[in-house]
Amino acid sequence: MWHWQVSALASNATLILYDGSPTYPSNSILFDYIDAEDVTLFGTSAKFIDTLKKQQAKPIQTHNLESLHVITSTGSTLSPEHFDYVYQYIKTDVQLASISGGTDIISCFVLGNPLAPVYQGEISCPGLGMAVEVWDTQGHPVQQSKGELVCTKAFPSMPIGFWNDAHHDKYHAAYFDNFANVWTHGDFAEITAQHGFIIHGRSDTTLNPDGVRIGSAEIYRQVEKIPEVLDSVVIAKQLQEGVQIILFVQLIQGTKLNIALIERIKEQIKTGATPRHVPDLIYQVADVPRTRSGKIAELAVKDIVEGREVKNLNALANPEALDYYKNMVKDHHKKLIM
Repeated sequence: MWHWQVSALASNATLILYDGSPTYPSNSILFDYIDAEDVTLFGTSAKFIDTLKKQQAKPIQTHNLESLHVITSTGSTLSPEHFDYVYQYIKTDVQLASISGGTDIISCFVLGNPLAPVYQGEISCPGLGMAVEVWDTQGHPVQQSKGELVCTKAFPSMPIGFWNDAHHDKYHAAYFDNFANVWTHGDFAEITAQHGFIIHGRSDTTLNPDGVRIGSAEIYRQVEKIPEVLDSVVIAKQLQEGVQIILFVQLIQGTKLNIALIERIKEQIKTGATPRHVPDLIYQVADVPRTRSGKIAELAVKDIVEGREVKNLNALANPEALDYYKNMVKDHHKKLIM
């Protein structure tokens, strides 16, 4: 985001940065600043929008927000329910733009378009200069079907290599192992009938029960509908006979995971998605590890649960959250519900 901010300043825009929890001292603090400073574009996260939704906040009733033209959201997938919430309870005449890209490319592969309609649950279009497609495992472009998000041509902000990687082995492994000379970003995606995009999760954390690929975002979308669930992370633990889908839930204060709540979660996932999406195990955790940019650290949890060392702890905003997962692996008697 540092590069984005420099670009904004170079475009003669004024930046307003908020350092701290976006819900402290209240969940209205950011909207207070939007009104006070006549903010035109508000960049936030899907997690913040979900938090407001669960707290039943209604800025549309408490704030003017006349200056606000665009809300951009990143960090994780913005569900159709989040779109409904923004237009019903934040502002009716705002462009809501879910965006997806990467720190490595200092850009977005897919993002909002002020000249196009906003469709519920969709990202509007590819970024300028981005030859974005979705490919199946055989390398064929597909639409209205899930696959790998790829960029078929070099793009303006494309990195040309890694430090200390003289032969480009790490660089090639990171982006070009799947398809020769085609950038594979690691997103499990879909092009919609409106030519928009849906990101279903990371490819490297895609769940694969019984050979069917499932994006983690498909499960999160259903779990978010449970009022008691504050946050969650889902992984596929590799077993000799296949994979085991494990869902970890962080609950609101004072709530404990019990059989009744587990059954409600499973039923919501089953009816809202499919029976294949229902996790094999559900555990309660004190916290969900996230990266400094707010993304759920699914790979870190998967590494811990499968007994591997987490290599890049510095990338996590709350690495101490992994302690519970470590203890769960060490002492199987501490499992809460099976």
